[in-house]
Amino acid sequence: MDLQHVIDIDDPRLDDYRGLTDTALRAVREPAEGLYIAETAKVIERALTAGHEARSVLVSARRVDEVGRIIGKRGVPVLVVPEEVAEQVTGYQVHRGALAAMHRPTLAPVAEVVRDARLVLMLEDLGDHTNVGAAFRAAAGLGADAVLVSPRCADPLYRRSVRVSMGTVFQVPWTRIDDWDAAVGALRDEGFDIAALALSDAAVDLRVYAAQRPEKVALLLGAEGDGLTPTALDSADTVVTIPMAGGVDSLNVASAAAVALWALAPAQ
Repeated sequence: MDLQHVIDIDDPRLDDYRGLTDTALRAVREPAEGLYIAETAKVIERALTAGHEARSVLVSARRVDEVGRIIGKRGVPVLVVPEEVAEQVTGYQVHRGALAAMHRPTLAPVAEVVRDARLVLMLEDLGDHTNVGAAFRAAAGLGADAVLVSPRCADPLYRRSVRVSMGTVFQVPWTRIDDWDAAVGALRDEGFDIAALALSDAAVDLRVYAAQRPEKVALLLGAEGDGLTPTALDSADTVVTIPMAGGVDSLNVASAAAVALWALAPAQ
């Protein structure tokens, strides 16, 4: 390993890791600089297994051997820092001992991502990184073939999204929609029925829709509170709802995604 011991908090080798708790700053900076942060050895390993490349790894001395088994002979700089230095640089206590600054991969066009898919999850304007990560975890665990995120959706590669997803953002093919109409057109070209999960008097019960499931389904969900925009709803072929009880009208968006994906998962 290329071990480099760093004790100065102003060392430029630590710049990728500065201010990780400043969500607004990192949301702008990371895509602009072509990087994202992977946290914990498990997540770093999943990112490397998916073919992503590390710029560097930041570890405490007690985690060097664990990280070494993951990094192997890749020649990635491993920055070994005292735990108090890591806390000062990142803005929080790095309890899990390992962070990696990763090169952000180039995203594929929507048409390429959905070409061989049968079940696609579409996320419109989710602002909470935790919900995005949880939705990706549901997509990976419940059989979605791809995920599409809207231009204003929170970054799936933001540190919190990646951590909550347990690294499944590296497992499920995904891309960001540049043009909504073009993305809808690409789905229609591939024969997808776009099913919007929303509250509506005209909505179809999820159980009914699942019983006569189209061959290809793109499941569309919107942000907490506001739900889907009129543009997104107008794009849908079908509006679907999860039947609720106990005076509750809806679920958290990630929970709703999990329920609907489970109901719509193609037979294996």
